[in-house]
Amino acid sequence: MKQSKLSILFPRQDEVVYHEIPEESWHDLGLDALTEKVASQPQEVPLLRRVMASLTSDPQVAAFRSDVFEDMLRHPEIRERMAKLLDRIKMFYDYGVVNRHEGDEAGIWDLMHRLEEYHDYILTVEAIRECLSEKDLVSEGLTTLRDTVDRIYRDQGFAALKKDVEEMRVSASEIRSLTVGVNLNSRFEAVSMGLVTVNAKPFTKSGLLKNFLSSVTPRDEIRKEADWNGSSTFYPANTDVGLLGAVSQLAESAVVLRNPLAAMSLARIPEADGLANVPRQMDSAATMLTSRISRRLKETLGQYMNTSVREMADLIPELVFYTRWAEYIEKKQQDGWHFCKPQARTQRDAAAGMEAEGFYNLKLIDNGRPETTVPNDLAFDAEKRVYILTGANRGGKTTVTQAAGQLFILAQSGIRVPADRFVYDPVDSVLTHFPADEDKTLDLGRLGEECRRFRELFLRCTADSLLLLNETFSTTSFEEGYFIAADAVRAILGRGCRTIYNTHMHKLAQDLDTVINTEGTQGKAVSLVAETKGKEHSFRMVIAPPEGQSFARDIAEKYGVTYESLTAMQPGT
Repeated sequence: MKQSKLSILFPRQDEVVYHEIPEESWHDLGLDALTEKVASQPQEVPLLRRVMASLTSDPQVAAFRSDVFEDMLRHPEIRERMAKLLDRIKMFYDYGVVNRHEGDEAGIWDLMHRLEEYHDYILTVEAIRECLSEKDLVSEGLTTLRDTVDRIYRDQGFAALKKDVEEMRVSASEIRSLTVGVNLNSRFEAVSMGLVTVNAKPFTKSGLLKNFLSSVTPRDEIRKEADWNGSSTFYPANTDVGLLGAVSQLAESAVVLRNPLAAMSLARIPEADGLANVPRQMDSAATMLTSRISRRLKETLGQYMNTSVREMADLIPELVFYTRWAEYIEKKQQDGWHFCKPQARTQRDAAAGMEAEGFYNLKLIDNGRPETTVPNDLAFDAEKRVYILTGANRGGKTTVTQAAGQLFILAQSGIRVPADRFVYDPVDSVLTHFPADEDKTLDLGRLGEECRRFRELFLRCTADSLLLLNETFSTTSFEEGYFIAADAVRAILGRGCRTIYNTHMHKLAQDLDTVINTEGTQGKAVSLVAETKGKEHSFRMVIAPPEGQSFARDIAEKYGVTYESLTAMQPGT
């Protein structure tokens, strides 16, 4: 995302470096589906992702964003005011500000486009000032924004800009129709067409004779009536296209004059169509016919070329980000789901850590109820660096692995997290290694693809990273997978990054003290188990030795495929 000097998402831009998480990690954590639910409109999804996928391990950025989010969450009236603003400011909301400042080269189209930019800029300044004033804001981001906008509003140049823009928009809004001239040959066949006048009134039914006999039309300005006389100048349309094409040109030019946003799409017609230059040709003709307005627009808008419309426009998507997430979290809290404000540690004396209490995966919101969802606790510290997570199928291992990644992404975006308490050292990246799609394994095979992807991820890991592995190296024989996994975990310990390794290789967890936690490693690998009570899943993760092959026996008994069950069956039963 492009960063601006005035920002409520990107403080200290000259000091902070952001790293984007890989596409695979975004998908593996289920964040693509989540952002689609949070967004109000499809075009907001890429915005949400650009912010959330850009990570920095700087704790001050996380704390800055979290404070802004809490202000937005506590003040729904700010969000309501912002929603109304977004409905009114189409140009800013689509993030399509052009900001052309080409002086005398600008035609009426460009000038009117710029006029609308300034109009939206004025509305934005006034709306932000109104909704932030007299609020008990505590965040540095919103208090700075409030003070900055207030200074802009009180500046004499802003009042002058508002007055000039209002006057010019009244003049520009008079355009209601175009008068077209058609030249005929001796056989009364149409041979060419052109623009004659720009009018302040729409056409109504009138007699042919009246159009020919009307008189005295002021030149060089918008006409008050839509009647033609012989004194008007003729501006030809493109002669390379047919008569119907010329009619299409003129119709499109009318749209350009009334709607600068529509002109953006018209200007992109392919050259091969023969219509590529039509908007500019008709714009030039309209500029000559409206030269008085054009000259005044240039003179007036030229005084405000240094006004930072772009800076204010860049704030709109940032306000959208906080607004949409605050709406989502507020609704889920009202439904009974618990969230907490994350606490980023501002100082770190040892290895990067985490303390998460009562956390859960956000995808459970769609498929469960708050009272039946099982929360979990987990901590990383100087000793516990890698968790080898084992347990029965469908016991919640992948769900918890995903949830750990979600906690960091949400927290570092400033958003409340699904937990009772979350204290953490920010990560510089969240890297995932989940099972690859079939189409990605055709060349190297499954194991080859897994090894290649793991090597690439490992090269990106630092001591501040979070690495999440799901059934990595499980596509080969147990013996081969075990030895590769053991070497990988030892290397991970040496790198020092926080890691959860979800695997069915129980032996890997059994051999931690003899094979993996050797002298010289930074921190230790710890066995984490998806707990069962009797033969039922509790969906809780507990630090404990792996339970070995008993899970396979439980599953076999449940589905009747033990030796005893199978031999007791009669044919046909």
